Amino acid sequence: MQMSYAIRCAFYQLLLAALMLVAMLQLLYLSLLSGLHGQEEQDQYFEFFPPSPRSVDQVKAQLRTALASGGVLDASGDYRVYRGLLKTTMDPNDVILATHASVDNLLHLSGLLERWEGPLSVSVFAATKEEAQLATVLTYALSSHCPDMRARVAMHLVCPSRYEAAVPDPREPGEFALLRSCQEVFDKLARVAQPGINYALGTNVSYPNNLLRNLAREGANYALVIDVDMVPSEGLWRGLREMLDQSKQWAGTALVVPAFEIRRARRMPTNKNELLQLYQVGEVRPFYYGLCTPCQAPTNYSRWVNLPEESLLRPAYVVPWQDPWEPFYVAGGKVPTFDERFRQYGFNRISQACELHVAGFDFEVLNEGFLVHKGFKEALKFHPQKEAENQHNKILYRQFKQELKAKYPDSPRHC
Repeated sequence: MQMSYAIRCAFYQLLLAALMLVAMLQLLYLSLLSGLHGQEEQDQYFEFFPPSPRSVDQVKAQLRTALASGGVLDASGDYRVYRGLLKTTMDPNDVILATHASVDNLLHLSGLLERWEGPLSVSVFAATKEEAQLATVLTYALSSHCPDMRARVAMHLVCPSRYEAAVPDPREPGEFALLRSCQEVFDKLARVAQPGINYALGTNVSYPNNLLRNLAREGANYALVIDVDMVPSEGLWRGLREMLDQSKQWAGTALVVPAFEIRRARRMPTNKNELLQLYQVGEVRPFYYGLCTPCQAPTNYSRWVNLPEESLLRPAYVVPWQDPWEPFYVAGGKVPTFDERFRQYGFNRISQACELHVAGFDFEVLNEGFLVHKGFKEALKFHPQKEAENQHNKILYRQFKQELKAKYPDSPRHC
């Protein structure tokens, strides 16, 4: 009887131990599950604010500071401007590549970072509240995972004045969740973006191209202002720096970079020899050839393609400005700003080149450097509202030329 009792006691003790073991395993499981859930929450948070070295922490602080300001309204009161979402240290004598884009067209930044070795300044336009939020997420993702972005890029944001940009809630995973490399960020952007023509945004908001251009080149001494879907020739930044460092005689001179367009953007020429090979077979042609030939014709492409090959970048010949020439150029000193009354499409760059001419600048075409636009430009068909704005710009341009006479009363030049 005592033996039976002892056996029962041992059995109950074993059962109790087993139950305790099961309870402990359940607690351990719940603990692990809680830890995994906590890690998941942490990963979602770190989607926007990952643990990072000091340089990325500084980027986060810059972004928060710029957004916390609430932005400032432009002169018209129609747009809200956030300066310095990203900042970079720039030599005052450097040549800055200044460009602008809608959020979807920021895909082109990857190619610009590869070709342009100097500092870049980018003004981004977000037409909707959702795009403004996406722009802030994208800015942080790019700066977090792309060292070149942190080191060389300044970025600014513009949106309609009725919207305010803000740091997105880190608890809500967004389009760029858990990305861990620069290439992943651009790949993700390629999947979610719908790149197109900046001034055809599909909204009732006008694309403020000249406001964006002024913002991008703000504070720069020398700047090359281009469209985001253009690619500079390889080594153009180095060539410009060397030329400008060797001489101070370029004040009052606009150094023109010839612009071309390529049928297919898969093979972008790196140097003049490659460009000329594509030019000879019709894969490359002068910029705006099928859209507005007079807008680029004064560059004198036939003369440029027949220049002797040289190793050093230099001005090759002088070209007098003619209406409606709108060259891409590098210039320093008191360069007139772009008139921000011009929006959407039409006369926005012509007007600035016109004032540059009246202000006394001379135009000299560079021998080796060039720009290539991705794709052939063709005739445009505007939505009626956009067409009305284009006609408005045409009238505004006539008024603008009259205003220049009063602004530069002693200038012998006119448009």
